[in-house]
Amino acid sequence: MTRPRIALLNAAHDGDHTRRNFRRELDADLVEYRTTERDLPETFAFDGCLVTGSRASVYWDEPWIADLQAWVGEAVDRGLPFLGVCYGHQLLADVLGGTVEPMDEYEIGYRTVEREGSSRLLEGLDPEFTAFTTHSDHVAELPPGAETLATNDYGIHGFRQGDVWAVQFHPEYDVETAETIAREKDLAAERTERVLAGITPENYAAACEAKQLFDNFVDIVAERSAGPDARPAGDD
Repeated sequence: MTRPRIALLNAAHDGDHTRRNFRRELDADLVEYRTTERDLPETFAFDGCLVTGSRASVYWDEPWIADLQAWVGEAVDRGLPFLGVCYGHQLLADVLGGTVEPMDEYEIGYRTVEREGSSRLLEGLDPEFTAFTTHSDHVAELPPGAETLATNDYGIHGFRQGDVWAVQFHPEYDVETAETIAREKDLAAERTERVLAGITPENYAAACEAKQLFDNFVDIVAERSAGPDARPAGDD
């Protein structure tokens, strides 16, 4: 199967961690675009696309966000498979007609996430799995026709609509990224220390299970690029 070409739509303002993490986890030819600098592809000549996390909110009135929403909307209409992570999860929900709202409480740290139903994206993950989370917005209402893939006490942690998949948690994070993000957040000192204390080798090892979804997404993209005959029987 041909190695797929994927547009990495990097929405992080300081994208070094993001670049390193996704390049490590995705076995594909990644073409990166710094979307906060209004850098977007000039064509749609990709096998798939991935929208990363960001410290922004999708409802902010900023030109780069509007540009990104417009490009993603057209790419989805053209049938490109998408994966959204954290901010990307929210942006895809918004573009597809869902609702993104601020939360009453910040979710951060290693948390338990529960799968709902069956999904090709989450194949190989346990019904309950560990993942690192960090967000203060959430998908309050799914897009029309979307199905929930994962949840926890804070709400929706994954959805699918057609060839669009999205997760709220961060399967790409390594320990360095988790520690950096925890220190950068404007949290009470006591809570920051609790989060840092939870970033242990054991929790990171448990969270590595969720990285399987990147291999699953790359397989999905490669199969769709190869045509319907390449899809496995029962592909959702």
